Parts: sequence; C-alpha cells; structure tokens
Amino acid sequence: MRYPKGKIVAIGGNEDKGSLPMPDEAHLRAQVRFFETGILKRIHDELHGIGTRIEVITTASHIPEEMAQAYYDSFLLLGCDNVGTLHLQTKEDIVKPENLDRLRKTDAVMFTGGDQRRITEVFAGSQALKILEERYWQEEKFLISGTSAGAMAMAEIMILGAIEQSLLVKGAVELGNGLGFLKNVIIDTHFVNRRRIPRMIESLAANPALIGIGLGEDTAVLITGGNCLETIGSGLVVLFDGRHLKENNYAQLAPHEPLCLENMLMHVLPKGKRFETQSGYLL
Repeated sequence: MRYPKGKIVAIGGNEDKGSLPMPDEAHLRAQVRFFETGILKRIHDELHGIGTRIEVITTASHIPEEMAQAYYDSFLLLGCDNVGTLHLQTKEDIVKPENLDRLRKTDAVMFTGGDQRRITEVFAGSQALKILEERYWQEEKFLISGTSAGAMAMAEIMILGAIEQSLLVKGAVELGNGLGFLKNVIIDTHFVNRRRIPRMIESLAANPALIGIGLGEDTAVLITGGNCLETIGSGLVVLFDGRHLKENNYAQLAPHEPLCLENMLMHVLPKGKRFETQSGYLL
C-alpha cells in the first residue's frame, strides 16, 4: 500500500501563540516557555530548521490581515522569520501564477481558522490543491497544517455545522467534502470546550468506516504516513472508532429520529501518545 511521505498537523484551535514582547510577570513568562515547546514550535521543528519557509493561508478567515499578523509574530518569537501570507480569498486569487509558484516553493502551509466552507469553495478542483496534494504525497519534508476550520478541512469528509439538539438524532449534523488529504478520518475541533461529542457520533454513524478525531483547544495531532497520529500540545485528543459497531440504525432512520449505536470505541490521548488508524491500536 502506498503512503504519503509528507506530514499533517491538525490543530483544535486556540493554540498557544506566545506573546510579544516577553511579559514581566513570571507566570506569563512560564506560558511563553511552554509555547516554545508547543504546537507551532513542533511544526517548525518537523521542517528544515533555520530558513524554513511557511506560508499562512487565510482563506477561511474574515479577518485575514489580523490572523496573518498573529502567526507571523508567533513564528518570529520562535526564531522563524521566513513567513509569508497568502490571502487566497477567491478562485481568481488561487489561479494567479505568483501564488501557485509560492505553493511550489514553500516548506509548509498553515490554514487558519474561520469558516471551513470558504476553504473548500476556493480550493476545490484547483491547481493549487493539486500542487499541495502532490507535494504531500511525494516530499518527506513537506507539511500541511490547519487550525480549527483549517484542521477540519484536511479530511475528505468534513463537518460543516450542526444544530444543537437535546437528543442525539439523525439530521443534526451537516457534512460535506473537505480537501481530501486524509481519507480515513473525520476531524472536529474545539472538541471538549464546545461539547461536540454528539455531532461526532452522528458523523460516524453516517460514516462508520472512519475514525473520528476530536481535538481539544491548544491540542493537535501530528499525522505521518497518513496513518499514525501523535498528540501534541497541552490538551487531549478524543478518538472514536465505529468500525466495530454491532448496531447502527442510522440508515433506517428518518430525520429527527433517535440514533442507536452499540460498541462505539473511544480513546483519550494526552500529549505524546500515538495511535495507528489502520490497526486501531495505541502505540
């Protein structure tokens, strides 16, 4: 079986971005020291070190300038000053030769948070997406990262939104097509903070062959080989595996009828724990 050579970092949102300048208060300085061993530092360390080029893609954001500046400041605090911004807000932006050339030359891309629909509307079927796919499959030192909406868009099937329900019923979750880098998972973000277990359960009831990845805030998974997940950051990753369901009534239900699922497996992974999606085993 063929595996991608590149890496993906999917972040649950609100990742520690440090602070500028260095704060005077000791407890705040300690937070910055953690930041220096956190998610953005790990992204930088997985690449080429000094001189690494990172392009921040602000397609999902309604405040692209502010978002780009936040990441520029964060990577600068880590000693990485080779950071660019691609404000790819329309299909016209994404076909410009200079933007495609930058995607061919960068070492990593970082999709910001915002609205995941905007990412797929702009990138779907584009030459830019083809460039990223080819590099992800062929280059060991190429990395694609995304936070919040940017993380959710990494998978082939993407959660678009959900209606808040007091019961776990069919039809509360809206699913759509993501960018498709990851074929075997569904990703949700802000998972613990926003109590998103119900929408993950329905997503997997509709797609029981997939692994559900629930990312806490300031928490991420580093995915290598398209298959091996490692938790990085300060929080928890919650994994759901519906491949061993003994009962799943999703296909028989009409909208708004209650779901019944038996034998949904769940794993909770703190920093440093690894999980292999194919085998379903913790490593």
